[in-house]
Amino acid sequence: MRVAKKKLALSIEIQDTALLQIVDKDALYTVLGTGYYWTEGPLWIDSLQCLLFSDVPANTIYKWSVDSGITTYLTPSGYTGDIPRGGEPGSNGLLLNSNGELILCQHGDRQIAKMRTDIGQPSPSFITIGDSYLKQKLNSPNDIVEDTERGRYYFTDPPYGLNDQEVSKRELSFNGVYSLDYNGDIRLLVDSLTRPNGIALMPGGKKLIVSNSDAKNTALYCFYLNRDGAVESAEKVFDFTPYMKSGGGVSDGLKIDEEGNVFASGPQGIWIFDRNFKVLGRVLFDHNISNCFLAMEGKVLFVTGSDKVMMLRLRK
Repeated sequence: MRVAKKKLALSIEIQDTALLQIVDKDALYTVLGTGYYWTEGPLWIDSLQCLLFSDVPANTIYKWSVDSGITTYLTPSGYTGDIPRGGEPGSNGLLLNSNGELILCQHGDRQIAKMRTDIGQPSPSFITIGDSYLKQKLNSPNDIVEDTERGRYYFTDPPYGLNDQEVSKRELSFNGVYSLDYNGDIRLLVDSLTRPNGIALMPGGKKLIVSNSDAKNTALYCFYLNRDGAVESAEKVFDFTPYMKSGGGVSDGLKIDEEGNVFASGPQGIWIFDRNFKVLGRVLFDHNISNCFLAMEGKVLFVTGSDKVMMLRLRK
């Protein structure tokens, strides 16, 4: 693993000048570290002033801070079994819940789990908070968001973390989007997406945004929630598929700021939309991007993808 010692010029594609209220056209970005297998799940911990991120194939969570650089935070992170296995066994999406606890989407153990110990004293000891639907084992939970108003989480469950992605080994016949109540109840919200992946809530909690990472239909979907958190209706709000001709990755992770602007990974980098899903522009990278995280009151964007973890300062 290597740490970059210089800042690099950011390549920005502007489709609406409103983008310049978010990103400076002359902005720089820093590669915080390279040499990983596949980085995912960036999470800024304000109380510790550090960034956590998953290296999924390595079954490890790393930590970055200004003072210490990058160090190992937690291993194993997603697969705690004794039998060696391939594929993508580690943690993927990470969440700091409203109680200050670390919640992990664990590919290898095929569950949503909570780390038993305090975030400042990490230990690979986990409490299962959700691992099955109708007594059938989940595929491999991928990303998660908390809905504190309704007292639950929402998460996606594609097959990417199955051992060597052998889909025949799964128990469920679909890839779902679920709600997980604090009391452990799991309810299926959506079973129609082929590869549900990134997930986020719009401000107000009435719209659940989910990315579909199937290269044949890579898109953002909006699911409209009623007061109880059930899906009332849905629509495809942006189709990335036509942009796949030039390569550069599928729709993966996403985050939403307080104004409803959407930062979503997609072909060639991070796409930025306004709250009505109008494309404002793209932050372009020369490698596939997996996810991002808004930190420091929306002034910093951490980005993961391929073998790198990066940081760029936003204008706002």
